[in-house]
Amino acid sequence: MSSFKTSQAALASIGPMANSIRVTTLGRPLRSLRQHAENRAAYTTKTHYSPISVGSQRASMLSKLDDRRTLSSKNTRSIRSVIPQAVAKGRASYSTEATAAGEPTVHAVFETKTGTWQYVVADPSSLAAVIIDPVLDYDPANQAVTTSAADSLLSLVKENGYKVDRILETHAHADHLTAASYLQDRLTREHGHKPSIGIGKRIGQVQKLFGQRYAVPPDEYKVVFDTLFDDDETFEIGNLVATAMHLPGHTPDHLGYKVGDNVFCGDSLFHADIGTARCDFPGGSAKSLFNSGRKLLSLPDHVKIWTGHDYPPEDRTAPMPWMSVRDHKSQNKHLRDGITEEEFVSLRQERDAKLAEPRLLHQSLQINIRAGQLPKPTEAGHRMLHVPLKLKDVKW
Repeated sequence: MSSFKTSQAALASIGPMANSIRVTTLGRPLRSLRQHAENRAAYTTKTHYSPISVGSQRASMLSKLDDRRTLSSKNTRSIRSVIPQAVAKGRASYSTEATAAGEPTVHAVFETKTGTWQYVVADPSSLAAVIIDPVLDYDPANQAVTTSAADSLLSLVKENGYKVDRILETHAHADHLTAASYLQDRLTREHGHKPSIGIGKRIGQVQKLFGQRYAVPPDEYKVVFDTLFDDDETFEIGNLVATAMHLPGHTPDHLGYKVGDNVFCGDSLFHADIGTARCDFPGGSAKSLFNSGRKLLSLPDHVKIWTGHDYPPEDRTAPMPWMSVRDHKSQNKHLRDGITEEEFVSLRQERDAKLAEPRLLHQSLQINIRAGQLPKPTEAGHRMLHVPLKLKDVKW
């Protein structure tokens, strides 16, 4: 088994919010996810989808980033954090109200142990919804699988009266386990409607590679996804139209999902003080990621890029889920205007060579190529995952 590398610190960072957004934090402030990994932050926002207010109101208040600087607290002064008296322990929720036609209601749930943003995206007129990149809790110390993060999504869906038609994966993640199969089962049993699980059409090559590497029986990963999206394929979320965007680079199968003036980009772009995702997984390509980034940043300036991860640096109090295209073009340390493909590829490859592997790499890939289904039990009744040993030069 060849080893993979990553750095949790490089997974994601800040997405400062425009002045038109009010943020309320539930739970103690997250000075650092490294320090408070057991806590969950919760956010409630009201978003007004104004092409002017989304980007331009904040542009003048952000100082230009370089590769050594991070956004300071003064640059996030438009965010007001409040700690209420009563907090639901272990829960996180974030919601928006769409006020423009053709725009979704967006709920984001932040899972702190893996630094993952999960999304529920709904049509406010029909209450049809999709769930994007849900997390299945996994404790590597005890090899325990639990469903707290996914259950918070189910509670959100129930509270809002949504009908979930699809569960969408941006790619086969290497840093957290997907809860897609669990959610599909729960929603089917409790709502009498089976949502489909969707991912990009290139997932087959990823499944074959890691299926062989981890000795996963083919019948446990073939035909586990209900929908394999073509590039630029459109689909409906109630009365809204969504588009599957192929965004290769981090992985070859990577998709983003565009809904109105929002793109849920998974692990392609992170926030300005982090830049972009790693490209050293099998099939990853720094050149492809550069092109995917430019594709995203060719969208209108007011479009919001919702990221898949956030690990706030020490000088920031809380994770944030999005930045506008305008701000990425002016601030993103890897892809801001003026950075050439050659410069990006050199920077990205140099950075990737120094990264450690994800903490849940092996567990994540084995579950995620199965669309979140658990391994079949052995004759003894155990469900097993393979973890390769790193022997280096040790032989006997």
